[in-house]
Amino acid sequence: MMTATISKLDGIRSDLAESLIWDPKSGHLLWCDVLGKRLHVRDWESGREHSLDLPDVIGSFGLTQDDDLLVAAIRDRIVLLRLSSGEIVETLAEIEANDARTRLNDGKVGPDGAFYVGTMDDRPERQPIAALYRVDRAGTVTRLVSDVTVSNGLAWSPDGRTLYHADSRPGWIDAWDFDPRTGAISNRRRFAQLVNETGRPDGGTVDVSGNYWSAGISAGVLNRFTPDGTLVETISMPVPRPTMPCFCGPDLDVLVVTSLRPLADADMLAAYPDLGHLFTLTPGTRGLPPHRFRL
Repeated sequence: MMTATISKLDGIRSDLAESLIWDPKSGHLLWCDVLGKRLHVRDWESGREHSLDLPDVIGSFGLTQDDDLLVAAIRDRIVLLRLSSGEIVETLAEIEANDARTRLNDGKVGPDGAFYVGTMDDRPERQPIAALYRVDRAGTVTRLVSDVTVSNGLAWSPDGRTLYHADSRPGWIDAWDFDPRTGAISNRRRFAQLVNETGRPDGGTVDVSGNYWSAGISAGVLNRFTPDGTLVETISMPVPRPTMPCFCGPDLDVLVVTSLRPLADADMLAAYPDLGHLFTLTPGTRGLPPHRFRL
């Protein structure tokens, strides 16, 4: 396990921080507190932060072609959300709205301009009843992957031709051939298999060299894999529950990592008072700019 200089970002602390996005146009870092039902925005240069209250649990969100609109997964709906006010402008689609066992989770905009989002079994027992979906501007919902427990880890290779997708509970990360024009996927293969001790996969991202970075939520680590699935680096985080990495900053050379603050675990909260904060490190590589939802 490798060591790295990791710093805490002073500011807002979340119960479950997720869905980090760097917006190169505004110079803002955005993320959500899933359980706190809030969206947070931080100005990179000044460090000033503000938050938007949302009507329900937010699983993830993405930038769009309109600088003041986000595409967001609000419990069981995909909506367009006004960034300046938090107002829901339009509901594009409902996903598993009739299944009280599940909610929307990790999601990202793909190279084709559609929003890719998965669901998760929101019950403690966690069964493979969830799925991964593609949603476009017309509200067309396409189920891509079934029999998922906690959909996570979405990311694309630099050329947009490989999709990465993880299931946190069984600990696998799969790779798919991806058509960046149509969003069609094929040729599923097992990219990595992780366990509690090595860090079951939560959120993920890809750098300019095609390496896949995974937040190992069960082991307090970041794992870096080469494009062929070889685990080449494991970085110990200062908190035991990292949730998602994202390359940020004007040069996309700072890796920011979110974390979970498990409110039911009093011993962990006492031992790690910085849980729920964001952390930064400089890994010596750069990330990729985010895709934008095609309106």
